[in-house]
Amino acid sequence: MLRSTLLAASRSGAIRGLVERTPLTRPVVKRFISGDDVTAAIATTGEVLADGRLVTLDHLGEDTRDAAQATATVDAYLELLRRLQGAGYADRAEVSVKLSAVGQFLPVDGEKIALENARRICSAAGVVGTTVTLDMEDHTTTDSTLGILRELRVDFPWVGAVLQAYLKRTEQDCRDLAHAGSRVRLCKGAYQEPESVAFQDKADVDLSYVRCLKVLMAGEGYPMVASHDPRLIAIAADLASERSKDSYEFQMLYGIRPEEQRRLAAAGNRMRVYVPYGDEWYGYFMRRLAERPANVAFFLRAMLTKG
Repeated sequence: MLRSTLLAASRSGAIRGLVERTPLTRPVVKRFISGDDVTAAIATTGEVLADGRLVTLDHLGEDTRDAAQATATVDAYLELLRRLQGAGYADRAEVSVKLSAVGQFLPVDGEKIALENARRICSAAGVVGTTVTLDMEDHTTTDSTLGILRELRVDFPWVGAVLQAYLKRTEQDCRDLAHAGSRVRLCKGAYQEPESVAFQDKADVDLSYVRCLKVLMAGEGYPMVASHDPRLIAIAADLASERSKDSYEFQMLYGIRPEEQRRLAAAGNRMRVYVPYGDEWYGYFMRRLAERPANVAFFLRAMLTKG
């Protein structure tokens, strides 16, 4: 019930205004968000890379319904990529892009605009020597996102996909994408979804995650294991035991289990940290609270301490 409430709140404009105006929120947000601007993102990237971890950067923003805002998001990514190259980080830091932030939901030609905007970001990433992963959003966008992925991979075969284990369709999507050269991030999923399309029980989601992992690890692609769950990480390591260490990677969110991130990296694993930044942090922040009760406890503890 708490998870459902928080996910519903992530879409509420009224609650968003209240949370964003509360001064006590900002210190807590810093645990999960690098900062408001690209300078903060580059600084955080340097800190993460310094101890052997890798990075994927997300310029926060979603559900964009204004063409100018979508263009501004593209420009922000182009600047980010230039800054990564200038800092010498481009070989170890990629970018993650939500298609809804670059025009997917625009009322006229949204998919076409999102494709062209994503193409601009991919082209710039290729120039500086890094890659792009297309974030997945709620189930209503899955077919559209995978369609745009296919178009992009014609010219940029390294573009990464994200699949969500709580969707009942995902095991088949894994089979479709487990081919040579295909980068696939597997996560549990962080949106409120109906029972008709998604597993509702945590145990069922975990079982689906393992089935999907088996498909990806048995395939010829590049699995990206996005989980903070110790059991799933151990299962992934076992399934990957016959793979080379550079043929898959682990991924975790900035601010969650950083010591485990460092442990995995120190053991010779590719460990990538998802680093979000920007002032459109509300929806992302609320989904992080919804994912784990420990995050809510941390938030309340920090609020009470600051109070």
